[in-house]
Amino acid sequence: MFGSGDQTLQRAAGGDHESFATLIHEHQDMVFSIAWHFLHDRGRAEEIAQEVFLQLYRTLGEIESPAHLTFWLRRVTSNRCIDESRRGRWRIVTLDEATDVAHDADATDPLLKRKVGQMLQRLPAQQRLALTMRYQEGLEPSEIGAVLGMPLNTVKSHLRRGLAALREWLGATS
Repeated sequence: MFGSGDQTLQRAAGGDHESFATLIHEHQDMVFSIAWHFLHDRGRAEEIAQEVFLQLYRTLGEIESPAHLTFWLRRVTSNRCIDESRRGRWRIVTLDEATDVAHDADATDPLLKRKVGQMLQRLPAQQRLALTMRYQEGLEPSEIGAVLGMPLNTVKSHLRRGLAALREWLGATS
């Protein structure tokens, strides 16, 4: 017996536009969140989300289950973010944008959120992505490894080094 998510996925793969819209609605926050927390650019995060869902539409028949869909979306979004950072098209978030996003996320200290966001942008792409997936998306290191296609110890190393750098920078600028 197929679950509701399986049926929606099957209908979307069969060309049902409403089912595909349902899939987008169910996953758009996750995709946008990964992109925004990686790039700190609302416009680029929206563009990446659109690109990811367009790619999903083209390859929907290859998705095997709702769990595979979530994995696929995280992986493709992560890869798009890494590609984007390599092109150097992301930018430092402004104070106004950080304040807007902080209010959106119910943050209690928008200035601290801005400072941490700027420091995250200074990290190498793999560390930044690992930290985003761990602390923003709540993924376990083994899940991050699966999404990024890297060994568990490498993920742990990226997390450890990224956190150490953030602690050092926060201590140096306090």
